[in-house]
Amino acid sequence: MAEKSKILVVDDEDALRTVLSGELVSEGYDVGTASDGDEAIANLQKEKFDLILLDIKMPRMNGFEVLKFVKEKFPKTKVVMLTGFADLKNAIESKKLGAEDFVSKPYDLVDLLTTIERVLSE
Repeated sequence: MAEKSKILVVDDEDALRTVLSGELVSEGYDVGTASDGDEAIANLQKEKFDLILLDIKMPRMNGFEVLKFVKEKFPKTKVVMLTGFADLKNAIESKKLGAEDFVSKPYDLVDLLTTIERVLSE
């Protein structure tokens, strides 16, 4: 049995974080959560994650800043951006900064899971 992939869900919306982490756990992933960029970075410094689901729009430190940090310090960690504003600009910007992919909110669970599986297997 392969070791469970660890996913960190970073979003400032409690409800979304709770629902999403619950869904991922039921899919067999090991899941951590963070409500903002600072908490995400603190978590990353404590433990290793295979993939981060990262909201772009967050208070204080936005997803782009967290993404830059991750790609500098943990280049092996994959990042999928969650964007509520499915505008191309954010998507292109996040790809430029090294994100593996992005999913627009409200996300479709099947799409999201497919994206996660694909990114983890790359």
